[in-house]
Amino acid sequence: MDLSYILNQLGEEDRERHRGAVAPPVYQTSIFAFPTVAAMREGFRDELDRTVYTRGNNPTVEVLRKKLAALEGAEDALLFGSGAAAIAAGVIACVAAGDHVVCVQKPYSWTRTLLRELLGKFGVTHSFVDATSVAKVEAALTPRTRLIVLESPNTMTFEQQDLAAVAQLARGHGLRTLVDNSYATPLHQQPIALGIDLVAHSATKYLNGHSDVVAGALCGSKALIREVFKGPYMTLGAMLSPHDAWLMIRGLRTLPLRMQRIAATTARVVAFLRDHPKVQRLWYPQAGGVGQGGGVDQLQGNSGLLSIALRCDSTSGVERFCDALQRFLMTVSWGGYESLCFPVAAVYPAQTPVGEERPGQVPVNVVRLSVGLEEPEVLIADLSQALERV
Repeated sequence: MDLSYILNQLGEEDRERHRGAVAPPVYQTSIFAFPTVAAMREGFRDELDRTVYTRGNNPTVEVLRKKLAALEGAEDALLFGSGAAAIAAGVIACVAAGDHVVCVQKPYSWTRTLLRELLGKFGVTHSFVDATSVAKVEAALTPRTRLIVLESPNTMTFEQQDLAAVAQLARGHGLRTLVDNSYATPLHQQPIALGIDLVAHSATKYLNGHSDVVAGALCGSKALIREVFKGPYMTLGAMLSPHDAWLMIRGLRTLPLRMQRIAATTARVVAFLRDHPKVQRLWYPQAGGVGQGGGVDQLQGNSGLLSIALRCDSTSGVERFCDALQRFLMTVSWGGYESLCFPVAAVYPAQTPVGEERPGQVPVNVVRLSVGLEEPEVLIADLSQALERV
């Protein structure tokens, strides 16, 4: 993968055409004019690849589409106003009333809401399964199953699924597959090369990396992306704005450097937390290691997202720890340049008793940490003083 070319040139960054501008221009326009009726008619024949209305295609957004598709090894990509919108569009394009979806257990909260509440109203059923076992995925299939939804690594506790094996299973049954690849980024995992059909990203996270854009991406074959475009993308109108696309192009240019720095710092943070007496358990998937799916070796690099279970008897210990942190900002998201924390107890105060694990649930003594670009010594010192409050 020629990262330098993809990040800095690919996507029709025609600098001669734009007076030598190094950064591509922002086409901040809602509509595009046509010289004749015939030209307008021709534009309507292919709104995915032509400029008619920014709700469909926009030159600035198109630059980003081409970059993300190349990074994922995909033929095409679509950009959305959020990761939730990207996942929803991918799922909706693959199912109809009466169909069934198999989904990894403990998914991203809005993926769970999509399946349980929204699609459930239209007769689409679902099963949440421990997808680290391909056998359990297969056992959950029904004659009405049309789609398998994965997250590898999984939300909060980062279990990996054997993407190649699940993709092979799906193809054997004529099913489609979708995986959320936000954690790994295309630098560290390429699901399409493993046989997955659609790859989704909460581009708000590492792909943008500056905590100033909410965005989503969906990558796949030209035919499948066109199917999504003609259906939920154009119908629901959850597109990314040209200015946000421009900000994301800026963020992508530093993605390799940011991920390298984050991985190096996270290695030191993990080493500190792993044997700390106040840490009951640590979840952090290692690149090159064996995943919980059995023989899975998919991650080609390490990320900065991890979770810890604190050794405490009540959620008050979690609150003391999080309230004491000074360098880790408490937020719902992750993947920015700054270090962040998210306590499960803030959102799910009665989900699971402290220290107790139940299938498909996350214990309330778990805190997710997202390591940013600060110096490792500063972050370790902050964690050390906060852990003394537990």
